[in-house]
Amino acid sequence: MAVKLLVTGGCGFIGSNFVRLMLRTHANWSIVNFDKLTYAGNPANLRSVEHDPRYRFHRGDICEEAAVEAAIGDGVDAVVNFAAETHVDRSIADPEAFLRTDILGTHVLLEAVRRHGVARFLQVSTDEVYGHVAEGSSHERYPLAPRSPYAASKAGGDLQVQAYHVTYGTPVLITRGSNTYGPYQYPEKLIPLFVTNLIEDQQVPVYGDGLQVRDWLHVDDHCRGIEHVLLHGTPGHAYNVGGGNERTNLEITHRLLAQLGKDPERYVRHVEDRPGHDRRYALDTSKLRALGWSPRVGFEQGLAETVTWYREHEVWWRPIRSGEFAAYYRQQYANRGTE
Repeated sequence: MAVKLLVTGGCGFIGSNFVRLMLRTHANWSIVNFDKLTYAGNPANLRSVEHDPRYRFHRGDICEEAAVEAAIGDGVDAVVNFAAETHVDRSIADPEAFLRTDILGTHVLLEAVRRHGVARFLQVSTDEVYGHVAEGSSHERYPLAPRSPYAASKAGGDLQVQAYHVTYGTPVLITRGSNTYGPYQYPEKLIPLFVTNLIEDQQVPVYGDGLQVRDWLHVDDHCRGIEHVLLHGTPGHAYNVGGGNERTNLEITHRLLAQLGKDPERYVRHVEDRPGHDRRYALDTSKLRALGWSPRVGFEQGLAETVTWYREHEVWWRPIRSGEFAAYYRQQYANRGTE
C-alpha cells in the first residue's frame, strides 16, 4: 500500500536517518521532509536521496501554521514529528527557544492533523521526560518528572499529544528514545563531540566525575522502533525505545580514547558539571518488544562503526565545526572550571 509521510525535522540526526531508512525499505512510501534548517538541520544529511522521486523537501517552521499547511499540501497519511530543540546545554542557556519549538510547534502540528483528519501522528520524544532514575527502569505508565528546560519542553509536548487524543480522539502515538548515537549526529552531543575532538588532537570535556549513566541506542535501531510503533502501535499510547546498553559517560570516553589511540591522562579534562545534571536514565522497553521490535546493533559494533564513520567523513563534519559550532564550543567550554 502506498503511504505518504510528512516528516518534520527530517534534516536532523535521527530524522535524516529515518528518512533514508524508510525510503530504502519501503518502495511504495513517499516522504515530504519539512525542516526549518536550524544549526542542526543539514541538507547534506539527505544528499543521497535528494533526487529520489519519492522524496520532497519543504523548508519551514512547525510553529507557523501557513507553512505547515503548505507542507501537508493535498494530504498525508501520517505525520512523524522529529522537529525539536534537543540539546540540554542549549536549553539551559536559552529555555524560550525550546518552549516555542517543542510545545508551540507540537500544538500547531496537532491542529493541522486534526483539521486534515490525518490517520496517525507520531511524536518522537525522549527518556529524559521521566527525569533521574535512581534504580530500576522507567515504564510508560510512570509520571513525567523532567529536570531540565529541554526535558520539560519535551514533556509539555507529550502532554499536549496525549490531551489531543483524549479530547479530540486524535490518533496519536509517542516514542521515548534513549541516548542515540550513529552517523550524521551534530557534534555537540557526547560521542560525535569527543570523536571529532580526538581526531583534531584536542582534549575531551567530561562533566563532573563522568559517572552519569545513559542507555545507548544505535540510530538505526531507534528508527526501526519508530517505524514499528507507527505501523503497529495503539493510538493514545507511548512506547519506550531503548538499547539496553547502560554505560557511564566515563566508560564511553575511555572506549573512544582506546579506539582512537589516545592517552586518557593527556586527553581527558574533567570540567564543572552541568547544572541539574540527571545522574541516570533507564528505560523498560517490554511494551515495544511485545509488539515484535528489538534492537539489532550490538553496542561494541555500533560504536566502532560510528567512530569509523566520523574518521571517514571529515568532509561532512569539518565545515560544521568551523561555523556556528566553534563559537558555541568556546562559550560552553573555554571558561568552564576544571574539577
